[in-house]
Amino acid sequence: MYLPKRLGQHARHYSLSVKPPRVYEKKPSPRVYSEKKTFLYYQYLRLLESAAQSPLIFLQHNKFSVPRLIKLRKEIAQAASRHATPLPSLMNPGPNPLQLSPTPTLPTLSVIRTSLFGVALRDFAPLDARTSEEIAQTVQSGLAVLSLPVFNPPQLQAILRALERSVPKPRSPTAEELKQAAALEAQDPPNPGRRVKRMRKIHKPELTLMGALIEGRVFKAEGVKQIAKLPTLGTLHAEIVGLLSSPGAQLAALLSEASGGKLARTLEGLKKSLEEEANIK
Repeated sequence: MYLPKRLGQHARHYSLSVKPPRVYEKKPSPRVYSEKKTFLYYQYLRLLESAAQSPLIFLQHNKFSVPRLIKLRKEIAQAASRHATPLPSLMNPGPNPLQLSPTPTLPTLSVIRTSLFGVALRDFAPLDARTSEEIAQTVQSGLAVLSLPVFNPPQLQAILRALERSVPKPRSPTAEELKQAAALEAQDPPNPGRRVKRMRKIHKPELTLMGALIEGRVFKAEGVKQIAKLPTLGTLHAEIVGLLSSPGAQLAALLSEASGGKLARTLEGLKKSLEEEANIK
């Protein structure tokens, strides 16, 4: 199978639009797509349908080659596997339940064709027009969607860190570097009269976090980074259980201390404390 050396050379980038299509007199309505476009359309619809349980992270890519994209997918899978847990099974409930699969499901990174994704986004009924427009505004160039199996903040935080390490933000050149580059361009060629040998420019890939679709809500880049810092659902459940059980534990400790002859002294102390509060008021 033929793969282009660089995605940007063979793939056209369209702006993501959710506006109604134009109707032409001599063309059939609704528009009939080819088999490839129809396959991609339904694939994007299934991707949006999975957003109820699987968060979608929107990334903007530029100057990515196919080998570099494959390497990026491996790094995402490696970072996600550190915080991935297999889904438990109800066949053997208990402290050591059976797992549905020996290996957990890992995130998938898909390069999206923005024109067809806009059509799928417009036709996806669960999202209202405002939410669809918010998603469309986050896309400015080439679009890639990272689909997470479940909402797992530590896993999302590990993936974001892996993306920053793999594709660091480009550093703006200093004034001295700009001066040196201008001097190199202005100097005479080493061999006058001969054609200068062409040097292939090395393109540095760029990857930018644009936003996310989590449980029907659209978050921008800063919101996604804040969500990644949240604790897991199990940690929140443990904290809630601790808060609910703490008054009972305190009452049990108080009754245990007030057992036997200490009960009268405890009640007398409570009476004095209530009288002092009443006098202060």
